[in-house]
Amino acid sequence: MSSELHVGVLALQGDFERHLFRLNSLKVTGREVRSTDDLRDLDGLILPGGESTTISLLIDRFGMRDSLKEFCGKKGVWGTCAGMIMLAKETDDERIKPLGIMDISVSRNAYGRQVHSFHSMVSAELNGSSVMLRASFIRAPIVTDYRQNVRILSKLNDRPILLYQKNCLVSSFHTELDDDLSLTKYFLKEFVSIYK
Repeated sequence: MSSELHVGVLALQGDFERHLFRLNSLKVTGREVRSTDDLRDLDGLILPGGESTTISLLIDRFGMRDSLKEFCGKKGVWGTCAGMIMLAKETDDERIKPLGIMDISVSRNAYGRQVHSFHSMVSAELNGSSVMLRASFIRAPIVTDYRQNVRILSKLNDRPILLYQKNCLVSSFHTELDDDLSLTKYFLKEFVSIYK
């Protein structure tokens, strides 16, 4: 990967450190994003997993909602788990105010509570090839509805778990907890580099 890429990770709450580690291992400059100013000069952004109600609250507390919506509307962005919830058009939890970037509806924690977390090998269509990914589902959301302009890259039990729309990629699962860099590389090549 190119060291010229600068990718931020929303660092208000959640597993942002693991994403930064993965970016650095690919020679990509990673940056913690905690304010509007931190979005400047970034080529892409990752919204990590975590507690979606807390992330939603902190986005407003730090006055980041408008700048995040603007950034996510034009640059490459990837939302994992809670990040998927934040990028959705609507959720089933009135405490969460999603950014409304992607034409999907999601149900929070629909795969169950923390004790119901599980790992699964899933097949994803990346760059025209079928790739096996080790996916970790931790209080993961389920996509309950999506528009025709949303493309599905992977399903689990007939439910979409990896989708994209234009410059926006979302996954209901985590891959950053393991050593496989396939999805991170895919995001950087197909979303960050193209929309840079």
